[in-house]
Amino acid sequence: MCVANRAFTSVPHISFLWEDTQSVIFLSIYLSHSVHYLSIYLSHSVHYLSIYLSIYLSIYLSIYLSISFCSLSIYLSIYLSIYLILFTIYLSIYLSIYLSIYLSIYLSHSVHYLSIYLSIYLFSLFIYKIFSLSIYPFQTLTPPSIYLFIYLHPFISHTLFKPSLLQHTDTNM
Repeated sequence: MCVANRAFTSVPHISFLWEDTQSVIFLSIYLSHSVHYLSIYLSHSVHYLSIYLSIYLSIYLSIYLSISFCSLSIYLSIYLSIYLILFTIYLSIYLSIYLSIYLSIYLSHSVHYLSIYLSIYLFSLFIYKIFSLSIYPFQTLTPPSIYLFIYLHPFISHTLFKPSLLQHTDTNM
């Protein structure tokens, strides 16, 4: 090897090439070691940085989310309470209007049906009285009084079925 080194050193051009090659080899080895150590350093740094960031972000996010959810829950509770109050007010107004209309119609129909029923009942009662009055004289009266009853019958029926009497009974109901 010494002989080979001397041979290369005796030729100036080859020795220059050999020195350049050695410096490139040393430089590449140095750079390779540097990159290796740098990659190890960066991998450790990234590892520690990832641990730090994960801890920091988890704490920060948990605090931020808890504050956000707290404020969100406060806003949501306020909104829901206002909404429920308005809903209750609208529902009570709607129900009061609906029930007042429905009850007024129902009560008016009930009063009408009751008045119709009572008028039919009173009419049947009057008819019964008229027939009882008209049959009774035929059984007890003499023939001249029968003519008198036939003559007075329109007058009696007219006084019994006066519209003022019927109206008077309707207003009392």
